[in-house]
Formats: sequence, C-alpha cells, structure tokens
Amino acid sequence: MNTKEAVAKRILELCEERNMAVNALATVSGVPPSTIYSMLNEKSQNPGVVSLKKLCDGFEISVREFFNSDLFDDLEQEIK
Repeated sequence: MNTKEAVAKRILELCEERNMAVNALATVSGVPPSTIYSMLNEKSQNPGVVSLKKLCDGFEISVREFFNSDLFDDLEQEIK
C-alpha cells in the first residue's frame, strides 16, 4: 500500500468510526466534498497538508492521531 491509499483508507475508517458521511465531514471541516472525494480516489496523488489538517479538525483529532494507525506502519517506498 502506498501513502495515498493509506490516507484514503484512514479517512474512510474515521468516517465509519464516527458514523459520518463524506458530505458531513466536508461540512464540519470546511473542505469541499469534491476535494475529499479526489483524496479518496485516483485524482489526487498528493493530498495537501492543509486539507488533511482541516479534516482532522472536522474529526476533532490531531494530525498525530490521524497518522497513529497501523495503516502507516508498512508503506511502500515512494522514491523509485
């Protein structure tokens, strides 16, 4: 799994834990739904740090908590 896939899975995991739809996350975080959906699919290969921070604010967690997941433990090397 690469970093982009792990970020997308983590967003969906947090939405599921909180029983929150992507559109509801967009509303509470101030990030347009289209931006979140592009982070979840192949359009965005590099989710922005500012957008991730806003999503974390919407989830009411820190950026550290976002990345505190087994999903990020064994990522593929991105430099090829």
